[in-house]
Order: sequence, then structure tokens, then C-alpha cells
Amino acid sequence: MPSSDPLPPKESALFRKILKCYEMKQYKNGLKLAKQILSNPKFQEHGETLAMKGLTLNCLGRKEEAYDHVRRGLRNDLRSHVCWHVYGLLQRSDKKYDEAIKCYRNALRWEKDNIQILRDLSLLQIQMRDLEGYNETRSQLFQLRPSQHASWIGFAMSYHLLGDFEMANSVLETLLQSQTPIDTHDYKHSELLLYQNQILQESGQVDKAFKHLEEFAYQIVDKLAVQETMGDLCLKMGRHADAVPIYKELLQRNPENTLYYRKFVEARQLEGDQGEQLEVFRQFQKDFPSAICPKRLPLDVATGEEFRRLVDQYLRRGLRKGVPPLFVNMRSLYADPDKVATIESLAVSYYDALQECGYFARQDADDPEAAKEPASALLWTLYFLAQHFDHQRQTESALKYIDAAIEHTPTLIELFVTKGRIYKHAGDPYEAFRWLDEAQSLDTADRYINSKCAKYMLRANLVNEAEEVCGKFTREGVLPMENLNEMQCMWFQTECALAYQRLEKWGDALKKCHEVDRHFSEIIEDQFDFHTYCMRKMTLRAYVGLLRLEDVLRRHPFYFKAAKCAVEVYIRLYDKPLKTEQQTEEIDTENLPPSELKKLRNKQRKARKKAELESAQAAQAQVKKEHRNKSRQQQNADGDPEAPQLDELIPDKLARPEDSLEKAIEFLKPLQTLAKDCIETHLLAFEIYYRKNKLLLMLQSLKRAQAIDANDPDLHSAVVRFRGVMDKATDVPPQVKTVLDRGTECLFQGKTAIQLNDSFLKANGKSIRHVLEAAKIMCELEPEKRETAINLVTAFDVEQLKLEDCTRVFNSMNKGDFGDGDCAIAYKKNCSRQFPYAVVFKNMQNLPYLKPMGKNHVESPAVQSHDCPQTSPVSSQPATQLEQSTSELK
Repeated sequence: MPSSDPLPPKESALFRKILKCYEMKQYKNGLKLAKQILSNPKFQEHGETLAMKGLTLNCLGRKEEAYDHVRRGLRNDLRSHVCWHVYGLLQRSDKKYDEAIKCYRNALRWEKDNIQILRDLSLLQIQMRDLEGYNETRSQLFQLRPSQHASWIGFAMSYHLLGDFEMANSVLETLLQSQTPIDTHDYKHSELLLYQNQILQESGQVDKAFKHLEEFAYQIVDKLAVQETMGDLCLKMGRHADAVPIYKELLQRNPENTLYYRKFVEARQLEGDQGEQLEVFRQFQKDFPSAICPKRLPLDVATGEEFRRLVDQYLRRGLRKGVPPLFVNMRSLYADPDKVATIESLAVSYYDALQECGYFARQDADDPEAAKEPASALLWTLYFLAQHFDHQRQTESALKYIDAAIEHTPTLIELFVTKGRIYKHAGDPYEAFRWLDEAQSLDTADRYINSKCAKYMLRANLVNEAEEVCGKFTREGVLPMENLNEMQCMWFQTECALAYQRLEKWGDALKKCHEVDRHFSEIIEDQFDFHTYCMRKMTLRAYVGLLRLEDVLRRHPFYFKAAKCAVEVYIRLYDKPLKTEQQTEEIDTENLPPSELKKLRNKQRKARKKAELESAQAAQAQVKKEHRNKSRQQQNADGDPEAPQLDELIPDKLARPEDSLEKAIEFLKPLQTLAKDCIETHLLAFEIYYRKNKLLLMLQSLKRAQAIDANDPDLHSAVVRFRGVMDKATDVPPQVKTVLDRGTECLFQGKTAIQLNDSFLKANGKSIRHVLEAAKIMCELEPEKRETAINLVTAFDVEQLKLEDCTRVFNSMNKGDFGDGDCAIAYKKNCSRQFPYAVVFKNMQNLPYLKPMGKNHVESPAVQSHDCPQTSPVSSQPATQLEQSTSELK
């Protein structure tokens, strides 16, 4: 359609040159041409020229001027599709995709068949997962350009994503039939055939997918994908005999793929036959003598004496050759106590025999043909035994063997890492990080050891030291923490957040959580570049996989950790908001004794000096940041529109939010959608809605948690609290009360809070976690039964409990859940004898490595296990150092 405000031929030619300059990224020339048109009094308010000038200014980083020109142009020519399209491009550059879609739709009102606008609209629709709209737009593009290959592909994919497999396959079938004969080595055609086969499989037409693959296998370049798919389809169709040669051929190609072995056993239908399976693996050992899988996989199947014989061979080979991950490779066997006992007896016998005669068994010394084992066999046996006893949580034995190994070879880094891990599992994170620091000093160029050392430091709350260690591998001239954020190093940031949470530095913890959240947002936005790339390169299967991954991206453990930490911190800040500086200074100093007043003044003076120093550092960092931003703007002057500037994350501001619970809900919502199978998600939701007094949402959270694990102790605590809220609720509307009464039948079962607790205690009297929660509730509901509650918890023999269970009980007592701290002192003494290395049960002031020692001085020895959470999802009391001091237990 012609423009609603056409230009004369001379100016029209200039306008076309502006468009060409924009496409060629010659933005300064484009501005000069736009100035020539707008300098003419007749066209100084020409809408489309103003819009194009604004778009060019946006590419030069002058965003405010750009929006001003585009809006002026739009006001002057509301019927111009160019103005609406340009406005949509501006909104898209600021990631405002919903607004951009509205602009594109307005542009299509005046130019409904514009190809470029339709393409841009389809990209935004698939980015926002508006699948119905995407299908409609791709259909229109298909009708306008039926001769283009991309039109067919996009049209078919729109139906595939909607779940209309029959229509998607029909479109692809028509496209393939209309094509000329294809060269057998055409990669794009090959990918198209595999994509069509994927659609047939997802539609459930297994037979048709198999026939399709057989028919076009010679045209498909990816032969491995053809074999794997055909084998899988044969198993689904029950054609096991046909699958056997396929997987046999695949094993010839890659004898270290464990999936192929499992599929082969399934094809032979030997799942329940131990003898036949072992015979199959023996044959594979002959066929692939150097492969590890056929030697390792029989250990999962064998039992009794056969297992002892096979594991003996496997262990001897690994220890003789010095395989560092030998224990890791066998760790899955430790679920069976009988196999654990067999492995332990063999390994100990190896150690004794190697020390005595240099062989794995004493009888081997009598065999003249048997060669003596290498000297390193003793070292790797000690290493394996240390890992074995550490896994069994027998710390003394593990330390004995690892110390002997270090004495044997004091330069092997793996030994120091293992010793650090032993101390970590024993409950001493400080000694653990010291051994990792020693390992890191042996090879400062090893990035893995460097990262492991930093992680152990963070578990010991040494954030600055961890940053310094990571700084050895970050970019020069940039602060390590900033560079780690740029690299999206989320393991470091999640551990930092948890460390700051333990140190009660709420603002810093929230800053790290928000940084992780921004990383996930950036990953989702980065997929925008692949919508056109994958369609053009025909990587269609990978593209569909990418879309499905992005849909559930925030299910990743990194996001779950960060979101959980953020929700807990926001709830803590809601329960006990931080005072402002003015409130902190308003302290009654008149009635203080001189000594206390002097201490207060000194403390205030140090705080002011620290604040001034931090302010100066922040100002310096801000100057550097502005300098970098200017450099980036200059570098991008001839590039794409710059991304929107995000708000700076300031810890002090984050620690004093206007509405803590609303901020917590922002992190909670993705978890409710993508991590709904995790009971912690719904317990966190209950904690938020409990404070907001949202009865129906509390009920919803509890019922969802009950569907996952109705016997969870934290859920029981929440149900009892909800029972108390329901008993006190008076002004509930009749309709809401009806819903609550019906919904709580399965939760309360017609019982009071005390009756609920008594029945829960009776049903779970042998579990320390359940008894602890019930005892805490008993103290709260029936204070006169405090002694009974304490006796219920202390009746468990500490020798039969794990470290994390004892830590949880001690934390609860120390926090005051059972009244004064007398019971905590007695329980601490009892536990210290059973867990002599656990820091949580020691006198922190007397520990030699917690005294001031320069840069490694530990100001706050608060360490909490990530596998030993508080007994409730969110503690209502501030955590003390002793309350949170323990190790990370795997």
C-alpha cells in the first residue's frame, strides 16, 4: 500500500536511501539523509522520516531521543504501517515483547500482507509462546510465499508445537513430495526427514515411523541417529529379535555406552535372568577386551560369590592401573549392604597383603608366574579405603587411611581433596577448606581444584577468600566477583547467597539471588536469536528441544537454590525488618554507664569509617562501570540496539524492601509452576500466605504438599499452625468458610491441634525428625509437658543417629524451642563424644584455627549444612553462630 503521507520523488528517493543505510548499519549517513528531508519546512513533521530517524538514533544508543522521534512520527501519521513497525522494533529492543506485538498488529491493520512485519510478529509470538497466534501468522506467511522453503517449515512447526501432529506431518509430506530428487548427502534434507520421523513418533504412530525410517534411511546423513531410532522403535513395537543386531552394531561402534548395553539386554529379554545376563557380559568382555563397561555392569547384576569374584577382578585391575575415579564408579553399589561388606573385606585384605608381601593376596606370592604388584597399588588401595570409610561415615578409619596415603605420596592432589571431603562430612568445614587450600597450592593452574577450594571456603563462610581464589582465573582489570557475574558462574553465586544468608548479611544474599534470577532471564531472552537461525540451518530437532528446555528452564537446581534462599530471606526480613540508619542512631545514651557508652561510641565510629570506605569503593566501582558502559556504547555504535539497562542491585536497598512478601512471591511463582513436585515449594508458599493471612491459599499449599508426602514432619507443623489459624478466624465469609470446611477434612480429620499432634507422634515414634517436630509442637500447645517433650527427643540413642539429625535437634534446643538452654548444653556434650570432629558441638572460641590469623581470620564461624535444613522452612528467630554451625553432608 502507498504511504498515507507520500513524499515527492526527490524526498522519496532520500527516504529509500535511509532504509538502505539502516540495513547496511550506516547509521550516521542515515541521520544526515533524514536531516535533509526534515530540514524542509514542508516535511519537518513527516511521520515515517521521524520514525526512521528515531530507529537510527536507537541504534546509536540515544534511546530517549529515539523514543521522542518515533512517538512524534506516530502522532503525525497513525495510519502508517512504517511508524507502527518502527515503534514495535523499539519496544522489542527493550524486551517489551507484549507491547511490540501490539504495535505489529496495528501495523498489519494498514499493511496486512507485509512479509517483514509478519515475520517479526511470528518471532515475538514464538518467543512468548503464543502458539495459536504463531500458527495464524505462519499460515498467512505460507499463503503469501508458498514457494519459499521456510514458509513450509514454519507452517508445519506451528502445528507440531500445537500438538496437531497429523497436520504437521501432512504439510511436511507435501513439501517432500514437491521437491526434486535430493542428493544423498544433503544435510538439510536429512534433518528434515529426521524431524518428520520425530513428529510421527510423538504422534504415537510407531509402525509408520519405522517404515518411514526404513524408506528414507539412505537419504539421511546422520547414520547413528538412524540406528538408535530404529533400535528404539523395534523395542516399542515388540520386535526384540530385530533390535538385537542393531544394538550389537551400535556396541561395536561405541562399547562404552551403558545405554546400549541396557537396550541390548532388553532386546534379548534377559531382565530377570541373572545367569544369562552375566554370560552376555562375559561375551562382550571377550569382544571388547579394553572396554570398562562390560566389566563394570555385571557388578550391578551379580550377587553372592559371583559378585565377590567379579568385584575382586574389577578392583584389582583398577588399583593396579591407578584409576582415581574407581570409588566413584562403584558408589552406586553401596545401596546394597551385602555388596558393601564384600567390597570392604576385599579392600582391607588387599591392604594387608600388599604391606606384607606386595601382592593383592598372600597366596599369589606362592605362584611363581604371578608378578608383583606395582608400588603405586598400595597408594591407590589406601585412597580407595579412605573414600570407602568416608562414605560409611567412619571418620577415624577414613583419616587413618588417607593420612597413610599422604605419608606414602605427599604430592598427589587427590589425597588432599579427599581428606578435605572427609572433614567436611565429619562436620568441620574449616579444616576441610584448609586441606583444599593445600591441594590448590600444589597446582595453582588447575581450574577444577581452584573452584573446589573456593566452594569449600564459601561453605565455611569465607566469601572474600573464595573470591580471591577464583580471581586467579578471572579477567584481569575486573573485580573477580563482577567477572564471575558476567560469566554467569551460578554455582559460585548460589553458594555466595547461602553463605551470606548464614552470616545474616541479608542484602548481599538477596543481591546474589537476584543476579542468578537475571541470568535465567537472559538465557530465556537469548533464545530469540535462534528462532530464525535454526529454521534457516534446518536444525529442527535441536530447535524443538531448545524450546522445550526454555519452557522448564527455571526448574534447574541453581534457580531452585537461589529462589528458596531469596524467599527465606524475604520472610525473615518481613518477620524482623532491619532498622534504618536513623532508627539505629536513635539509641538512649543518657542512661548508659560510661563504659558501655564508650563501647557504643567506638562501635559507631568504626561503623561510620566502614560505611565511608564502602561508599568510596562503591563510587570508584560506579566510575569504572560508567567508563565501561561508555566503551561498550562506542563499540556498539554501529551495531544492534543496546539492551535495556537493568537497575543496580544495592544490598542495603534490597535488605529494606517495601513489601517483602510480594518480593518473595516473585521468586515463588516459577517454583510453583516448574518445581511443583518438590514439597519445599509448597511449604514455602504456606509460610508466605500464613503471614499474609490468606486462608484459601494456605489451604491450597497444604493440600499440594500433602499430595507429595502426607507424613512430612514440616507439613505436620504447618497443618497444626493452620488449625490454630482456623480456630481463631471469626470474620470469614460464609462461602469461603464452606470451602475451607470441605478442604480441611482431609487435613484435620475432625481433630483438634493437640489430637493431631498426639496421633502424629504415635504413628511416627521411631523417627527422630518426626518426634522432634511433634515435641516442639507439644511444648507450644501444652507448656506443662515440656519435660515430656525433651525426654521424647533425648530418648533416641545418639550412636544410632546421623550427624544431620543430631544437628537438627541441637539447633532446635539451642534456639529455645524447648525453653531455656539447659537441655541444649547436655545434648551438646552427649553429641560431642559421638561426633568429635563436628564444629557444631565444640566450643567455638577454643578452636585454634578460628583465632585471628591475617586474611583467613574468620569473623563469624556460622556454618550450616545444605542437607541439614532448619526444622521448619523459615525460622522465626535469628540464627546464632552455634545454631548454624555444621558441615555439608552428602
